[in-house]
Amino acid sequence: MKELIEYIATSLVENPDDVEVTEEWDGHRHVIHLDVNEADMGKVIGRGGRVAEAMRSLLKVASARQDTRAVLDIGD
Repeated sequence: MKELIEYIATSLVENPDDVEVTEEWDGHRHVIHLDVNEADMGKVIGRGGRVAEAMRSLLKVASARQDTRAVLDIGD
């Protein structure tokens, strides 16, 4: 799941070297943290949050296929 978010984020941003994706388990779900360059934050979130919601939807489908739950946290 971490690789999926990393692939999508690096495809969207102008500074792919600044993309950092970390994953942690909080007991009952995976929490994926996505950090990007400040200048690329708008591209990852999208107008009205559409890109972020699309990424969360894809993450939800990927986690359901693995019989687990996952959430995406963007930014600090």
